[in-house]
Amino acid sequence: MTAPCDRCTRRSWLVGRLAGHLEQIRGNRPAIRGVLALSDRKLIAALGGLDEAEITAQWSRLDPAATRRQWAAASGFAICRHSEIFPAALADLPDPPAVLHVNGSLAQFEQLLASSPTVALVGARRASVDGLGLASELGRTLSLCGVTVVSGMALGIDSAAHEGALAAGARTIAVLACGPERAYPARRKRLHTELAQRAAVVSELPPGIAPYRWAFPARNRIIAALAQMTVVVEAAERSGSLITAEIAADLGRAVGAVPGHPGSWHSGGANALLRDGAHLIRDARDILDDAFGVGATVGAVSKPVPLPTSLSADQVAVIAAVDAGFATAASVAEYCGGAAEVVGPLTELELIGLLERRGDGSYVRR
Repeated sequence: MTAPCDRCTRRSWLVGRLAGHLEQIRGNRPAIRGVLALSDRKLIAALGGLDEAEITAQWSRLDPAATRRQWAAASGFAICRHSEIFPAALADLPDPPAVLHVNGSLAQFEQLLASSPTVALVGARRASVDGLGLASELGRTLSLCGVTVVSGMALGIDSAAHEGALAAGARTIAVLACGPERAYPARRKRLHTELAQRAAVVSELPPGIAPYRWAFPARNRIIAALAQMTVVVEAAERSGSLITAEIAADLGRAVGAVPGHPGSWHSGGANALLRDGAHLIRDARDILDDAFGVGATVGAVSKPVPLPTSLSADQVAVIAAVDAGFATAASVAEYCGGAAEVVGPLTELELIGLLERRGDGSYVRR
């Protein structure tokens, strides 16, 4: 079963209907979590206010089949907690979403979660240049290694992590605090489109629902539950990404943080996590070792990493040359027959993370 059952359809509709009412408790995270764990009727009673009778009547008269058709027309597909492809990890939450609305293809979504390790990369919206670069590099390397990168598509670290993953393997899931068909923030519309086409965008809120402040800490619980490890790349002391780390720790998941300069406000939150016992993360290898064990084989990936199908013929030829032991640009050109232009492909392969240029100018597979 992939389409939501009637009961879960009603629940998801109700959460969307009450989204504006939930805003009244947006500053109280425990209250938000507690309210989301209530039954439908208790949820209406707690939040309906003067609209309680009207909302109850709408909920009672709801046509689940028609509602599902509306969702399908606006987004990709939806699955409820009773579906065989609903992420089992979300059952660890005391307040799991009744429905996940997915903008993307069913096959892509299943492939991203089926027998695949998952890591959340989160951090500050106002990130430093170094933080953005590291988030992109972590996303790219983890995706190449068969790890699905989960984040929230926010400005800064989140978007950089998604972009890195899209550059190499496209193993990434964005969890939104609004309907899955809506690009938020709006300036990330291109990223949202690419994620929907090549990976997956998910939300517990139905299509058509605008972002609300309460929905951001609420979506963080989904990010934390989906991931086997949450890594805070860069965060101030009051960053929302620390909420994700806190939820992950409460769920018994591993938490990591990238150290930063003690005097930098960009790193205050991440450094505090390290002080409190989080795993120290310097690069993707630390994440793989901490989350899956030193020397473990991640997913079904072997070394070297399988090449993306999108590579050009020149790029494939250059990879073959490096694999054969021709490490310099001159020797790669010789291997390729002397006629092929290799500087461009070498640079492109380095940028997408398939090759690494050493200090002596030679190239090796990553």
